[in-house]
Amino acid sequence: MSDVSKLAGVSKMTVSRVLADPALVSEETRQKVMKAIEKLGYVPDRIAGSLSSRRTNFITAILPTLTNSNFADSAQGLANALRAADYQLLIGYTMYDLQEEERVIRTMMERRPDAIVVAGTVHTKMASEVLMRAGIPIVEIWDVPEHPIDHAVGFSNYEVGRTAAKHLISLGFKRIGALGSRADGHVKDWRGESRLLGFGAALREAGISDDLIIREGSAPVSYDHGARTLGSLLTKAPDVEGIFAVSDISAVGALMECHRRGITVPDQVSILGFGDFDIGRQCYPAISTIRVDAQMIGRKAGELLLSILEPEKDAAVPEGARVDVGFELIVRETTKRLSQ
Repeated sequence: MSDVSKLAGVSKMTVSRVLADPALVSEETRQKVMKAIEKLGYVPDRIAGSLSSRRTNFITAILPTLTNSNFADSAQGLANALRAADYQLLIGYTMYDLQEEERVIRTMMERRPDAIVVAGTVHTKMASEVLMRAGIPIVEIWDVPEHPIDHAVGFSNYEVGRTAAKHLISLGFKRIGALGSRADGHVKDWRGESRLLGFGAALREAGISDDLIIREGSAPVSYDHGARTLGSLLTKAPDVEGIFAVSDISAVGALMECHRRGITVPDQVSILGFGDFDIGRQCYPAISTIRVDAQMIGRKAGELLLSILEPEKDAAVPEGARVDVGFELIVRETTKRLSQ
């Protein structure tokens, strides 16, 4: 910083102000300092600066997986929203393991993030306590619990399941099944399970049995999972008429298995997915699905954090803010009334 100040012909305090809050200095002075920084290749020591400011300009995002494009889109939306205020992401992933999530939360807290964004609302008791005592903003995403730890941005996975069931029921089906994963120790897709619970509830309300909801394999689901679980469902109910998969990934696997078995979709069986993944739009027939704007979830979480971390720029955020981004049923080619 001393070298930058000498080259720019300003004080070290002015250099500090340019880096911390450019609005405090004139444009001419800022340009001098920035040119000196560029010429010298100077990189500010954020760690040293955080000791006095108590700010690191890092925000942690904890996701179940990095291979799911929806979670990647949420991370992108979050990063885009935070970039204007010069915040960067530290990303950790848990592979749907609550014990691993607890470990990641503890590790990230050691790096003193300014806020934490975590996918999901189910945590170990210790992880919940760490988050509640963190003293920084916490935003849970991909669900909207009635009582979040701090704030939440997402949608109701339970209502997604209900919407899926109602769509298949509206097509006149009576033999309706679903494909999801089961709990495997600490590994569980809680959001997918919530969709299955909503799905089952809507079936029962319509007087339809929920015994064709199949839970097999561990999270995260895969194409193989969809194919295998469909096989189990067909063994149990070869006359199944409509199927809901908790992810488009499983839905695609189920569709491919139908092709291999000579089962025509949707003439013999309808398939409905969740997530609106690219592959679901491109496969044949194109998969009917329930779409959530994953990037919007990240963007809304980022905007919420900025309104908390940069209070002079926005109105105060209410305690326990919950932002519901909703979801949309998209009917394509894999769902229709069975041929009579």
